[in-house]
Formats: sequence, structure tokens, C-alpha cells
Amino acid sequence: MNQNNHTRVTEFLLLGLSDDPQTQLLLIVLFLAVYLGTVLGSLLIIYLVLTDSHLHTPMYFFLCNLSLADFGLSTVIVPQAVIHMLTKRNVISFIGCAAQIFLSILPGGAQCSLLAVMSYDRYLAICDPMHYSLIMTKRMCSQLASGCWVSGIITSSVDTLFTVCLPYQGDNKIAHFFCDAPILLTLASGDTHQAEMAIFIMGVGILLVPVALILVSYSAIIVTVIKMKTTSGRLKAFSTCGSHLIVVILFYGTLTITYMTPKSSREQIKQIAVFYGIINPMLNPLIYSLRNKEVMRAFRNAVKKRES
Repeated sequence: MNQNNHTRVTEFLLLGLSDDPQTQLLLIVLFLAVYLGTVLGSLLIIYLVLTDSHLHTPMYFFLCNLSLADFGLSTVIVPQAVIHMLTKRNVISFIGCAAQIFLSILPGGAQCSLLAVMSYDRYLAICDPMHYSLIMTKRMCSQLASGCWVSGIITSSVDTLFTVCLPYQGDNKIAHFFCDAPILLTLASGDTHQAEMAIFIMGVGILLVPVALILVSYSAIIVTVIKMKTTSGRLKAFSTCGSHLIVVILFYGTLTITYMTPKSSREQIKQIAVFYGIINPMLNPLIYSLRNKEVMRAFRNAVKKRES
């Protein structure tokens, strides 16, 4: 491609995480193993929630949606990164790059909202159990889940449009292993202030607002748990919330650094992206399944049915 300042970029070159062949081989094995774990874990949770009647509750309905978001996010990022490392052809078209930005932010944005909804669900279950079944009806759960996915679509649409509508001329080398809005802005030829502000505002809506709701919910939960008279009741309440809190801290911490701090270095963005885009989707099913007795019980029942 002609790299003069008047040539509009039609494709990008993804530089990846490393140029060293041995390091790339290690990354291929790691990425494939993690992706396999993500796919198996996410699909297993979705299967168990759909087939086991004991898991037909609001909490597991939202967990099913969360697993779907994990599966989508990982699938958008990992297979292409592995193919690029295997084929040594790291080129992606401008349209393909825009599509990857949209499709990676969509499940990520939905997951942000889902984590907030799940904290609200735990708040009702622990702080207002008498009205829980009246509030968290099937219709309400469907509306909340739909709202989460719509929020992801809106966020990804705004971030993608403001990013790809900028002029890109000359430099087409992306110091990343996939197309991500913050790092793509560094290649834009025009003023990126409006795009950065749009991404920041979307970040406030999809990151900080849910975090605020989660903090309010868990503040009320902690107060309620402290007031419980029995130790068993406290342990049960904390066990149902512990997995969710771990996921919240890991997910929001990495995304906030990427999308709320535009001045983050390229290397920092790449390292954080490995965690929230590849590692975190694999950890979520493990955290929720290994720490959840009902999910493990449903898994054992499914295995027994297959054996019989």
C-alpha cells in the first residue's frame, strides 16, 4: 500500500503481541486452550440452565446471558488472532476492522449491564425476599436481559461510528492483536477529540453507571447480611454474592482502564485486552460453576443421564 499522506487506508496491518516465532507458537497454544475452555464452559452453563428445571430462576437466566456474552466476545477476538499468527498474514480490511470493533464492544457492553442487573437480582433476593418473586417475573427478566443487549448495541454502534468515520491516511499499522476503538484512534489523521469524548461518554453510561448501581446494591446487601442473626444465613448470602463480586472486579477493572483513560499506552492497552478479551471470558464459567453448588449438582445430574 502506498503510505503517502493522501492515500486513504483500505486495510490495516495488525502487529500482534510479538514478532518472535517461539513466543507466537506459545501464544497460539495458550489462546487455543483458553478459547476451548471458554467455549466449553460457556456452552455448558447455557445447556445446564436450559435443560435443568432447578436452574430456571432469574439468577441463572442472567448467568446464561452472561455466558452467551462471554462466548461472543471471545469468538470475535481469539479465532482471528490465532489465524493471523498461523498464516503470518496479519491484514484486515477496513470494513472487517469496523465489524470487529462493533462485534467486540456489543457483548462487552451487554455484559456490563448484565452484571448490574445480576447485582440487583441478588439485592432483591437477600434484602427483599418477600417481594422477590413478584418483582422478578419471567417478563421482567426478559425485559431486563433485552435492555442489556440493547445497551450493548447502542454502545458499540456509537463507538464504532465515531471511530471509523475519522479519516485514516498513511499509517495503517495497528499495534494490537485485534481492532479496538481506543488504539485505532491513534492512527486517525484528523482531530480525534469528538471521538474520544463519545467513547468516554459511552464509557460513563456503560461502565460507571452500572458500577454505581452495583455498589449501591452491595452496600444494602452487606448491611442486611450483618443484621442476620444466624451464621449460616450470612455464609449463604455471601456465597451467592462472592462469585458475582469476583467477576465484577476483574471485568470492570480492566475495561475502565481501557475505555476511561484515553492516554493509556499501546502496550498497556494490549496487555489489558488479553485479560478482558481472552482470559476473563474463560474465568467467568469457572468462577460461577466451581463456586456454585446448584450448577455442580446440575452438571453431575447431566453426566448421570448421559451414562444411563
